Amino acid sequence: MTEENTNQQSQIAGPNPELPEAELAGLPEALREGFARAGWSDLTLVQTKAIPYVLAGQDVMVQARTGSGKTGAFILPLLERIDVSRPDCQALVLTPTRELARQVAEEAKVLAGESGLNVVPVYGGVGYQAQRDAFRQGAHLVVGTPGRILDHLLGRNLTLDRLRTLIFDEADRMLSVGFYPDMRELQRYLPSSGYDAFMFSATYPESVIRLGREFLSEPAFLGLSGDQVHIAEIDHSFCVVPPMQRDKVLIRLLEMENPTSAIIFCNTKNNVEFVAAILKQYGFDAEDISSNLTQNKREEVLARIRSGNLRFLVATDVAGRGIDIPGLSHVFLYEAPEDPESYIHRAGRTGRAGASGSVITLVDIMEKIELGRIATRFGIKMLERPAPEEADVLPALENRITVLLENKQRRLTLAQKERAARFLPTIPSFAQNEDTAALLALLLDEMYQRSMNVSPPRPEVDAEPKLRKKPAAQAAQADPSVAAARKKRRRRKPKAEEANKMPAEGGSGGSEG
Repeated sequence: MTEENTNQQSQIAGPNPELPEAELAGLPEALREGFARAGWSDLTLVQTKAIPYVLAGQDVMVQARTGSGKTGAFILPLLERIDVSRPDCQALVLTPTRELARQVAEEAKVLAGESGLNVVPVYGGVGYQAQRDAFRQGAHLVVGTPGRILDHLLGRNLTLDRLRTLIFDEADRMLSVGFYPDMRELQRYLPSSGYDAFMFSATYPESVIRLGREFLSEPAFLGLSGDQVHIAEIDHSFCVVPPMQRDKVLIRLLEMENPTSAIIFCNTKNNVEFVAAILKQYGFDAEDISSNLTQNKREEVLARIRSGNLRFLVATDVAGRGIDIPGLSHVFLYEAPEDPESYIHRAGRTGRAGASGSVITLVDIMEKIELGRIATRFGIKMLERPAPEEADVLPALENRITVLLENKQRRLTLAQKERAARFLPTIPSFAQNEDTAALLALLLDEMYQRSMNVSPPRPEVDAEPKLRKKPAAQAAQADPSVAAARKKRRRRKPKAEEANKMPAEGGSGGSEG
């Protein structure tokens, strides 16, 4: 593949035509008042870019990192789009964690002030009754995790018949946690037309792009610099760790990042064998390749990871030479490379064919200096991140195991639910006794370890993108030039060079209700 072709694939065209950026003085009065209540001094970059598209009702996928002001970018325009005189759920915000759901809901309440907007946060870990009561009182804006929202839809406590706006907040993390099956099921409850959808994500790997095409109608891509989103973006970072803590830190990073697949590079064959053994001990689906392997065994291992039947591969530079794994999301360097070129070789295993990727290196104090020289030599922006402690990992583990258990519970038959209910009276005594609580922890660990052998579910590649019709009354609210351009794009076939700039379409449209 030539460098020119690589550059074409790494860029995705932005909206055409591009809407003028928002200015604080030009926003409706209700939005300016909300802005003042939040104590903000000026619009952030993502707010100036995204607000016009949300107001106009044009589906977009927005590249926005945590802390960029993205919550305000979709909550502020929602204040204009929601009719508080109607008690229906008109806007739904999906988040990957209960913490983010709480944060978004609180920010929405501040921005809404005394407008009469009812905001209901919905997530697991709390009782259903309070959430049911809130729905009965009228919930204009619902913010929550896909699993708990799906529970309320299945129980008919919540309906989305009058939905006008659907927001995906931190879409990449939602896929990483394992919420895709719940999102697919939730899709059945969305109206067949009449709503707009917007996606906010820090990264846009192929799986997130497919998710966008599955739920958004002819989405444009909105970046934060110019009119193009750079998809082939590799994040380079490192952790400074004591040499004897490398294995524990690596395991914590794998649990926090939860990559679909990854390569862990080591400098020596002994370390390759050691790391692979440790990962297997902790329940990870891992194999190593070294010069000891026969060619047949090597090809067998590579075939497994390429097909998605193996998640983690541990290798040296020599053994890993020539490895090409489609969609590889992460590369971990167990130790600093022995020469600068090795770093480029290792990092180059991810971020291919327009996908984004992450490279994380574990170094000691002396290796940090050498890694800095490599970054300077190749012009790499390399960020230091704190080495995660066990306490940092626990929220991610709790969130993931909750999603797994709720998924399992949702699919139980009536007989299975009755069987499980027999054990409810025993739970308090288990929790109060240290020894029996350890038995419960053992059951959770067994289920979690089984999940480590399976990649988080992702949208499929070979399915049609979603096409959603919008009623004429709603289309008239959008900018006429935008609506005309979108109709024009539907009528004509894309030119070959334009098709090359777009990612492969994918994701199943699913059934609509």
